[in-house]
Amino acid sequence: MKYLLFVFSMFLGLSFFSLAYGQGGFTATGKVVDSTTGLPLAGASVFALHTTLGVITGNDGSFSLRLPPGGYDLVVSYTGYQTYVQRINHTNATGLQIALEVEDKSLSEVVVAGSAADPQGLEKYGKLFLENFIGVTPNSKLCEIQNPEALRFYFSKKLNRLKVRGKEDLIIQNRALGYTLRYQLDSFTYEYGTQMSMYTGFPFYQEMEGSPAEQEVWKRNRLAAYKGSRLHFMRSWYDSTLRDQNFFLEWVDRIHANITTFDIENPYDAFHYKVNENKDVTINWKDSRLKVAYRGEMPDSSYLLQYNLPLYLRGQITVLDISDTFTIEPNGYFHDQAAITNTGYWSWEKIADALPMNVYEL
Repeated sequence: MKYLLFVFSMFLGLSFFSLAYGQGGFTATGKVVDSTTGLPLAGASVFALHTTLGVITGNDGSFSLRLPPGGYDLVVSYTGYQTYVQRINHTNATGLQIALEVEDKSLSEVVVAGSAADPQGLEKYGKLFLENFIGVTPNSKLCEIQNPEALRFYFSKKLNRLKVRGKEDLIIQNRALGYTLRYQLDSFTYEYGTQMSMYTGFPFYQEMEGSPAEQEVWKRNRLAAYKGSRLHFMRSWYDSTLRDQNFFLEWVDRIHANITTFDIENPYDAFHYKVNENKDVTINWKDSRLKVAYRGEMPDSSYLLQYNLPLYLRGQITVLDISDTFTIEPNGYFHDQAAITNTGYWSWEKIADALPMNVYEL
């Protein structure tokens, strides 16, 4: 592998991306009130999901948040109220009137699994939860939940299912990438029968302070985490640079008995790839399965060992199941995110390897 040449070319590509998308942007503005009384809610948290960008509402409930170009999920939260989420971009982000509804906690314990939280849950299920939420990658060893006592564990013997929720925001320190996350965990589910896990929540990133040497290490680690990630892939598909960025697509034929794949020579043809008037891109691979191979770096050896894969494997392989058309914004944000599920390398990389969406200067 031509390591020095590869790193140099990647820095050139990422520096260009920073220049192209670091300029311009838009401002989200609005007001947050109580849905019943109409009174303003001062001190409500307003932030763009999966970013380091957020503000607190003023005494009159108003906010103004500057965002780089692209799309975002705007999250508004306030203690005692239901969290509010709205998808925004430069076309619909001004003059937002957000009415928060009071949270009803009376059924929270029984809705989860039909029983109260297990008081020994952290001891019984903590390791499994961390492996499937934080991850088992090398970065996970430097990632820690500072307040694990906030976790609530619910096991359903009938369903053979574990669910985990957060009593309060989880505070996660990622000393590998240099971020502190405030993660409002909505729900984590682990199915023992299939050994599949899924989690939803509202993460907000904060830059950690560090020495120049630490900052340099974080910069290198962030670049390594970005390369081959879903965010890197979506940005590359958006700006038509998939192969330049070492991504290769194959269509998976699931109809025949022997599953076969076919190279997608042109992922930007007019039927599958459409640039819209507002500069986003619609991808039309409805009811399809695509194989994504990232050949820009080797898969981590611990991944290969965990899944008994050959150690000579030269690419990071992810399989996308696409149920519907979806749209990619300039920053790599895509919607509807429920249209895509992925298995393989991207599923193996979890919170410990996640970057904020507004990471540009790598």
